[in-house]
Amino acid sequence: MIQRIQSIYLFLVFICNGVLPFVFPLWKDVQGKEFFFMKDMAFSVLFGLSMTLALVSLLGYKKRQNQFVMNRLNMILNVILLGLFVYRTLTLSGEAQVSEKGIGMFLPIVSIVLLVLANRAIKKDEDLVKSVDRLR
Repeated sequence: MIQRIQSIYLFLVFICNGVLPFVFPLWKDVQGKEFFFMKDMAFSVLFGLSMTLALVSLLGYKKRQNQFVMNRLNMILNVILLGLFVYRTLTLSGEAQVSEKGIGMFLPIVSIVLLVLANRAIKKDEDLVKSVDRLR
């Protein structure tokens, strides 16, 4: 059912990982050139996988347990992506490469929060279905 709240959360995750990385740069270098995720293959693959998992989870609304598991996998992908961002910024020496961090580096954090909210709503639905089955 598309009208459930977790569907809205998953749609926002899809937007956050599929559309917003094209809009917001990850960082700006010393010359002021914006670095988008497409310049690095690892970032592209992780954003693409996260976007795909969110879309598959959104469209698989009839199987709540599979949706829950896919959201957990998506959270792991976003943590890995966030870890790569942190590693990349910490291993570069000072102002040599990265001058200013962009808002694109915070997209995995937003995705993780939305996925946690979606999983909480899926769990509520699952508990509701189990309680109705007990009454029958």
